Amino acid sequence: MIPPVVSTVPEGAVVADVRHYLDGRSGRAAYDSGHLPGAVFVDMDTVLAAPASPAEGRHPLPDPELFAQGLSAVGIGDDDTVIAYDDAGGVMAARLVWMLRALGHDAALLDGGLLAYDGTLETQATPRPTATFTPHPWPQDRLASIDDAADTANVVIDARQRERFRGDEEALDPRAGHIPGARSVPARENVDAHGRFLAPEQLRAKLAEAGVIPGAPVVSYCGSGVTACHNLLAIEHAGLGEGRLYPGSWSQWSHTPRPAATGD
Repeated sequence: MIPPVVSTVPEGAVVADVRHYLDGRSGRAAYDSGHLPGAVFVDMDTVLAAPASPAEGRHPLPDPELFAQGLSAVGIGDDDTVIAYDDAGGVMAARLVWMLRALGHDAALLDGGLLAYDGTLETQATPRPTATFTPHPWPQDRLASIDDAADTANVVIDARQRERFRGDEEALDPRAGHIPGARSVPARENVDAHGRFLAPEQLRAKLAEAGVIPGAPVVSYCGSGVTACHNLLAIEHAGLGEGRLYPGSWSQWSHTPRPAATGD
């Protein structure tokens, strides 16, 4: 399998634009206004997530059949290598990359994404032929439940910005704060000012401060299970193995009576 982060697009790979915005802006509109040459658009809400609900969170993992149909429709097939990008250091595109890698497919983030590209952008989509992407169940050994997230035997890391972790503000979910015992590891701090990943040794030092060391049972969450994937890819990029994703994340937890912690 290719590394989780690459600096160039391998020959023959499918480039996927996975822009998505928490402020309500349209990722599709951003793609239409300018995207990397040949890139296909993969929509967060219709391809990479099931419908939101208080019981499951804002971005539950989609049904495998619907995920497969969405990728097939944009021309991503079983044997394709997928290189995904966004304009935010990969924190959104990481969702697609993690999902594909969890299923055993070759996929990686394009380091720097759109911010690192200095060529001419395309404004017209170049459709790919419909492909065959075979659905497979989500591997349970790569997933964590709400009880796993509450288990202090696990190293639980929160990918949201620090102000949301502390409970200073919360515009998206019903309660502010974080899962008791969790450590703050903001995904946006995995990259530098140009959106490129920190060096593996820098990531290892940063993650070690949160208890992420070789062999540790890591559970990653965020607001809705999207940017948490960026932390999981950072763990891999740092050579620290694989953690597990808690898909419901804070958007599920905050709808339950479970306790919420605040502060650092």
